[in-house]
Amino acid sequence: MDELAGTDLVSLGKRVVYCGNPVHKKNPGDFGLTPPSGPRPGKTLCDIANIFEKAVASRLLQEGARRGLVSRQFQGEWPQNIWAVNDDGTALEAQLENRDTGAYHGYPLLPTDPFVELVTEQWRARQP
Repeated sequence: MDELAGTDLVSLGKRVVYCGNPVHKKNPGDFGLTPPSGPRPGKTLCDIANIFEKAVASRLLQEGARRGLVSRQFQGEWPQNIWAVNDDGTALEAQLENRDTGAYHGYPLLPTDPFVELVTEQWRARQP
């Protein structure tokens, strides 16, 4: 999560798209997923982060990009991962789903993951 020289983070934040993934949903909310939900054992669920609206997930994804909470690894013009923190303090990770469209799906990080502390710290430090 270093500063990315030459990367227009504002532009990146405007172009990333949240698509979701049914394996991370118990309650499909308004995500329009097919199948509507299909939680898989071992996958963290967006439900535990209280994210049931696609607009909320999209806003967090875009804000994470604008704040520069993106991985160093890029697939074409898109970072492989983008991180954010929701209003209740849950650290989230989005993973590139489609490198042609810049579409991502996301999920909460496990509270026991040591990376949560770094994501949360950087989210606060990079407030607009």
